[in-house]
Amino acid sequence: MTAVDLYETVRQKLSIGAIKTPSHEKVIELMKVFWNAEEIKLLSHFPKSGKLISVKELVENSGMPKPEVKSILKNAAKRHTIAKIGTRYGLVPLLPGVFEGYFIARVDSKENLQKAALLYRFLIKNTPSLSSQSEDIASKLGGSPITSPLLPYDAQERLITIDKTLELESQVISMELVKDMIDKHNTFASLTCPCRLVGEMSGEPCAVAPAELGCFVVGGAAKLIIQAGFGRSLTKEGAIDFIRKTEEAGLVHNAMGVAGKQIYSICNCCKCHCGALFPTSQTKFVLKFVSPSNFTPKHDPDQCILCEKCLEMCPMDAISHPSGEDQLFFNPALCIGCGVCAANCPETAILMVKVRDATPDSFESMPKEAGEISFKELFQAIIAGP
Repeated sequence: MTAVDLYETVRQKLSIGAIKTPSHEKVIELMKVFWNAEEIKLLSHFPKSGKLISVKELVENSGMPKPEVKSILKNAAKRHTIAKIGTRYGLVPLLPGVFEGYFIARVDSKENLQKAALLYRFLIKNTPSLSSQSEDIASKLGGSPITSPLLPYDAQERLITIDKTLELESQVISMELVKDMIDKHNTFASLTCPCRLVGEMSGEPCAVAPAELGCFVVGGAAKLIIQAGFGRSLTKEGAIDFIRKTEEAGLVHNAMGVAGKQIYSICNCCKCHCGALFPTSQTKFVLKFVSPSNFTPKHDPDQCILCEKCLEMCPMDAISHPSGEDQLFFNPALCIGCGVCAANCPETAILMVKVRDATPDSFESMPKEAGEISFKELFQAIIAGP
């Protein structure tokens, strides 16, 4: 089997559930940045993403000497291009998956990081069109998107009402509020946003916010991130300030890490660079990587001064002001209920109304096949490293 065939063999294994690695020449180029000929030869003996393999099994399957197998595994795991869970190893999809681990750690050579940034930026920009797989991905995502938004920091105090005509919980639950993440923890960390980072590295920086206004992690996860040197430690006051800065920039708090009924990490996403929000926005929910929150905006035309700030900041282009009209129009079919419009309205002319009771989507809610570990476990391992 040729080296090209081996890369294609491994590419086909880089999938779990609805998370696929598309067939494209740029994907193969990216894989060659991550893994040389000897490494891809060993990886071709791995099972598909979601299943793990031991050193002993790899030695038996590949016929390669044990010291060589261990050396390849150690180096690949150190670069965060494969996952290590206990004493076993696994393949991880390229996006999301390897992408986040690789660019959070940034331990590869400067040359490789630059090459990977250019290739990932291409893949993110072209996610909607890369899918001859699009329809397949959309159908498999179904009711299991990657993430959904949390409301802004001050939402509970000044932005929320409950629709009394519906049978809903009488109060807003903690999993719906970014404030709850801060109130219930004492350890906080921020991470550079890998999506906006590759934009900056490839000469296409985000006009909304810098990469430094990136992900936000709390509790034990934040402690591990800080100890590993990947995140910046924040005080509680610093965490509040960080979150408010992301909101002023118009970023969306998308839930990522969930444990039980507590959210421990969010991505603060823009619509131009985010690997989840960009394709959702561009395809108008055909690729539903982000699902709506339990809230929808309620606009008060009498309070509105038609400054159009909400229109400019809406990540889904769900707000319009037709020529000649004296009010704004909100399209609920496009709205993700993120609260960016309400949080940035200077006249409090927009409230967020709770209209449904649904558990926020995250990696934890993604389905898996029998005998597989979850994508959540793979994702945590690729972020943490060996």
